[in-house]
Amino acid sequence: MSDRRIRIGAGAGFSGDRIEPAIDLLEHGELDYLAFECLAERTIGLAQAARQINPDGGYDPLLDARLRAALPVARRNGVRLISNMGAANPLAAARATTRIARELGLTGYRTAAVLGDDVLDLIMARDFPLIDREGTSRDLGSSVVSANAYLGVAGIVEALSLGADCVLTGRVCDPALFLAPLVHAFGWLPDDWDRLGQGTAIGHLLECAGQLCGGYFADPGVKDVPDLARLGFPYADVAADGSAVFGKLESAGGLINAATCKEQLLYEILDPAAYLQADVVADFTGISIAEPAPDQVKVSGATGRQRPDTLKVSICYEDGFIGEGQISYAGPGAAERGQLATAIVRERLRMKGMDTSQVQFDLIGIDAVDRREACPAHHPREVRVRIAGRSDTQDGAEAIGAEVEALYTNGPMGGGGVSRATRKVLAVASTLIDRNLADPRVKIEVA
Repeated sequence: MSDRRIRIGAGAGFSGDRIEPAIDLLEHGELDYLAFECLAERTIGLAQAARQINPDGGYDPLLDARLRAALPVARRNGVRLISNMGAANPLAAARATTRIARELGLTGYRTAAVLGDDVLDLIMARDFPLIDREGTSRDLGSSVVSANAYLGVAGIVEALSLGADCVLTGRVCDPALFLAPLVHAFGWLPDDWDRLGQGTAIGHLLECAGQLCGGYFADPGVKDVPDLARLGFPYADVAADGSAVFGKLESAGGLINAATCKEQLLYEILDPAAYLQADVVADFTGISIAEPAPDQVKVSGATGRQRPDTLKVSICYEDGFIGEGQISYAGPGAAERGQLATAIVRERLRMKGMDTSQVQFDLIGIDAVDRREACPAHHPREVRVRIAGRSDTQDGAEAIGAEVEALYTNGPMGGGGVSRATRKVLAVASTLIDRNLADPRVKIEVA
């Protein structure tokens, strides 16, 4: 193996993430690659709904702003970009990126769209058992909005081999955005399970961006994190054997240490000994974590074994409506008046024939999150009543907010600041398909 090292940065950990830390990395991080991870479970379903309204839409809403800021710096510093911002429409995203590159004068900029994750036609044509609830895909009927398979690195690696400066995917396994450039750069074989396992660990540590630098970690007086308002995003220096040293820009806020890495390593992991990915079953149980210097963490020792024969598919489907209403009470007896308000609305909804088992009644600050028991000695000066529930019909959902609003003159004294909303519910179910039923394809657009 070569002594060459690859530096990969994290540019986003979710669709609405900040842009500035990614630009700082592009400017000052001496990167080879920067990956933006922007898809959550339901994001692609929302994107598919947007594409139904506009056939040229369906990609990440921040793609334009991100890439207008990132492309000139990435081009100047020779950094290749990888992202799942393609969401429900990677080809439209690639064309939009090409248009942006032309407007910025970046002649010859090559953007690749990785296609093949959209398996909606397959799911609608056949019947697949669901793995996270009872029933099959056919039970979801016409409510299905999208179905996308979690692809691995193959399409991204092909795009990089074709000289893409920017690679935009739809649904892929999150760590694959970071694993793919390692496979490309180091020539790792598709059955080099241990290196693929180690590369998956690297990707998992980077995929949530700011979390590795102390975001979602800070707990004042217990786990203090400096300068969170200027939180930076991490990068990893990766060797050909898959070992990596993680760091951040010296000028960036936050911190990287063994504790932040351990928390992120276990984040959203069901079984650390068997982290199922499209490319490998990764095993994190043998990982070694060391701190060679301040804000540097060396990670090694992840392994892997043969990849699964199946791919996970996320099926997004419409599942009724959510109605919500909120109202505030303040002063002496605020909590008691809030409790009376919830009792009134509960009874009113029952009078209308609603199933209140699907309605949640909260006093924010008392029982909205910690439901073990309300603190009897707690006499807050103010409470916010929040009542929200699901209904099969829009009218049923709207009734919840309407009953909360009616508390103005039909409830306890002093209620104010009512808000109400109704929205469609986009739910997610999962199934497995034979991996050969998904066919990654690459299309290149040139500015």
